[in-house]
Amino acid sequence: MTQQKTTALPAGLIALALGGFGIGLTEFGIVGLLPEIATDFAVSESVAGHLVSGYALSVAVGAIALTAAVSRRERKGVLVGLVVLFIIGNLISAIAPTYAIMLIGRIIAALCHGAFFGVGAVVAADMVPAHRRAGAISLMFAGLTVANVVGIPFGTFVGQQYGWRATFWAITVIGVITLAGIQLLVKRSPAPESKGLLSEIGVLRRPQVLLSAAVSILTFGGLVGAYTYIAFTLVEVTGFGVAAVPWLLLLFGVGTFIGNLIGGRLADRALDRSLLIVIALLAVVLVVFALTAASIWATLVTIFLLGTVGFATAPGLQLRVMRFAGDAPTVASGANIAALNVGNALGAWLGGVTIAAGLGFVSPLWVGAGLAVAALLVLLPASIAAASAESRDAGPDVSVDANPAREQQPH
Repeated sequence: MTQQKTTALPAGLIALALGGFGIGLTEFGIVGLLPEIATDFAVSESVAGHLVSGYALSVAVGAIALTAAVSRRERKGVLVGLVVLFIIGNLISAIAPTYAIMLIGRIIAALCHGAFFGVGAVVAADMVPAHRRAGAISLMFAGLTVANVVGIPFGTFVGQQYGWRATFWAITVIGVITLAGIQLLVKRSPAPESKGLLSEIGVLRRPQVLLSAAVSILTFGGLVGAYTYIAFTLVEVTGFGVAAVPWLLLLFGVGTFIGNLIGGRLADRALDRSLLIVIALLAVVLVVFALTAASIWATLVTIFLLGTVGFATAPGLQLRVMRFAGDAPTVASGANIAALNVGNALGAWLGGVTIAAGLGFVSPLWVGAGLAVAALLVLLPASIAAASAESRDAGPDVSVDANPAREQQPH
């Protein structure tokens, strides 16, 4: 019986994962519906695209601003409020009579995105023993990776069958179920102790927190920089037909789900060491992809490995920034979500620059590899410095260990 209690999956993690799934559908499900939305609102394709880019920018803002604003409040109540915000945003999108109102709905839904994962990561980590924290975080993010796999096909299918508004009605229903799940399955906890908002935001000035955020930016910049233009690479370089692209992206998505779970287990065993290894593998996979992009069979393997290795970094990146801000983990967690989205924008921009410069559709893969190497060059000295500081018993601000069980984060 005792063993079962130590290994059983906390039911609250399921509710958090469902919330991650719904948020992921909100982010990705609209992509295949943009032509119908553009036609319905009589706007151009590029203007309709602002429903995607505006969402992403709002995620970055909400991840820091909203997370900081709620960091001193009881976390279950915060999660409930964020899911209510999510429901309202998607409901507005479902009934929006004009493009402007729909954009407002997208922004409202996006504001909860970063804060939900920021607060949720801390709640998930608190549900399990210290040595299982990265695994718990990966389970919460599993909802997002599942949405990565089915989000675009789901949103497109529902929208094509029943109209694009039906997709947002479906996501709204998922939000209501998530709200009920959090109310029933997530335990209330005392409001975290705080020295004040300015003091909590001050943790973002700590060198190891900043270095962790930089590693997140560069790592996901490398992954997303390659992924953003992958359809062009698959069609123009590898020679796949356009109809094959969704299935190839599904292969990538399956890899992200597997990699996320593997990454959580690895980070629980050896945080910095596993991150160094996985990020190095990401660089290698991107280089191999770039060199073999003209081969159909090699591409089938590398696109799966890209998703697997790329998302294997996510739990460790999230846990690392929280580790160095044990006295303000919620703010730090939200800041890392913002960092990941900044990396998304950076990678996509750099990939676009290389294509515009005439370097071809393989060039974003080289950009991704370069950013992954840069992440290694930041993480390696940061890891050495952290280990050295720990050996001198420099305090919890800079302590990191390959075994998370040795450290108890104050909450």
